[in-house]
Amino acid sequence: MTELDTDGKIFIGRSAKPECLTLRLANRHGLVTGATGTGKTVTLQVLAEGFSRAGVSVFAADIKGDLSGVAAPGEAKDALVQRAKDMGFTYEIDEFPVVFWDLFGEQGHPIRTTISEMGPLLLSQLLGLNEAQEGVLNIAFRIADEQGLALLDLKDLRAMLAFVSENAKEISKQYGNVSSASVGAIQRQLLVLENQGAAKFFGEPALEIKDLMRTDRDKRGVINILAADKLMENPRLYATFLLWLLSELFEELPEVGDPDKPKLVFFFDEAHLLFDQTRESDEKSALLDKIEQVVRLIRSKGVGVFFVTQNPLDVPEKVLAQLGNRVQHALRAFTPRDQKAVRAAAETFRANPGLDTAKVITELGKGEALVSFLEGNGVPSAVERAMIRPPSARIGPITPEERKAITAKSPIRGKYDQMVDAESAYEILQKRVQDKVAEAAGPAPEPPPSGGLGKWGDLLGGVLGGGQPQGRGRARMSTTEVVVKQVARSVASQVGTQVGRAIIRGVLGSLGGRR
Repeated sequence: MTELDTDGKIFIGRSAKPECLTLRLANRHGLVTGATGTGKTVTLQVLAEGFSRAGVSVFAADIKGDLSGVAAPGEAKDALVQRAKDMGFTYEIDEFPVVFWDLFGEQGHPIRTTISEMGPLLLSQLLGLNEAQEGVLNIAFRIADEQGLALLDLKDLRAMLAFVSENAKEISKQYGNVSSASVGAIQRQLLVLENQGAAKFFGEPALEIKDLMRTDRDKRGVINILAADKLMENPRLYATFLLWLLSELFEELPEVGDPDKPKLVFFFDEAHLLFDQTRESDEKSALLDKIEQVVRLIRSKGVGVFFVTQNPLDVPEKVLAQLGNRVQHALRAFTPRDQKAVRAAAETFRANPGLDTAKVITELGKGEALVSFLEGNGVPSAVERAMIRPPSARIGPITPEERKAITAKSPIRGKYDQMVDAESAYEILQKRVQDKVAEAAGPAPEPPPSGGLGKWGDLLGGVLGGGQPQGRGRARMSTTEVVVKQVARSVASQVGTQVGRAIIRGVLGSLGGRR
């Protein structure tokens, strides 16, 4: 730790005094906002480093790759050394334990979940389904549960939807209308999702939450970094994945009340993407209610959530009210909406009589921020203008070679790297179809006798229908001559096509070579 880190606190920056985040209040969540290029990523890195030093695991999405530098030693550049000196401590180079993740398995360990674990609500959001289509999806999940059909990957869900469609008349009587149009719409959206590479996200082995909460030999918390540059090409998948992960943490972790420090801190970068999805329909949608519930209750599981976005207006008020620790970088005020955002940001802070908050927000330089952290009994401190401390690890991305080397030494290497295709709904439903076809076809007919020709008789009998018995009074022919003559006569009279002649040439050539 730096000289200004104290027990139970993380040194973030300095105003007229050191500005510190209290660890036991970090699970009251937080917000980091500011325009592009004002230093939000560096602030994220400072927070992640501080939590890691304190033995707290971190999960963060890395949109541009810049956050990956936390895995490599920093560099004592003159500007960083001078800033540290001005803030009252000696700059020290450091690096931190990191595990890289990637939904597509290209820049880190794959992250997977099953269709069943994702659930119909989040899956409907991911697919952009309307109310009727979401209802059909819920029916498919219900029937899968009742019949013990595991929904693990996309082919399982497609097979289940096909089953629902084929039995729509009977199913509709019990669960409500199931239209082929709704099933078809869901199938098309699944195809789009698969074409975007999301099929790699569904399957086994599924992520175990405990693998996100690790410490190294020095008791430092592991920083889990999700490569999100490619994932951002599908904002709906990005937002739904992070919400799923929050939901899994909420459902799996036990209640711990208010611990001395969090078990895990979760950074949700580009948070506006999540809330934009909810605004497409209804502000009081089930999804937004779920977000609010998770954010409100997950703190008792020992998880802190920090939303990172450009301005506070990106976050709905019911969620914003629960974010007690604030770091506000510069905002621009070029348009009426920008000016509204500046006023809104200023109003979310506890007022400081000696600071014109709204004016200062537009004047902040790079690496400066307005800060307000919870203190005492959870009351936010008065807003202060502060310089953010320089990170100890590298500022900027690591190289692909460095990333591969770190991943090769990962404590979970080999656990998730290969997908496992277990028996599930697709295989079970396929077997049912095959059994029905076999039952309808009846028992297989007995094969005709081969006439003593062994495998040649079996082959000719199966392909060409066998021969005819010899006529009486004729000279006795060898078995081979009988077969050849009868095959030639049968094919010449019944087939008479180029394909038939080719078969004859092939059969005769084979027989002629066996003396």
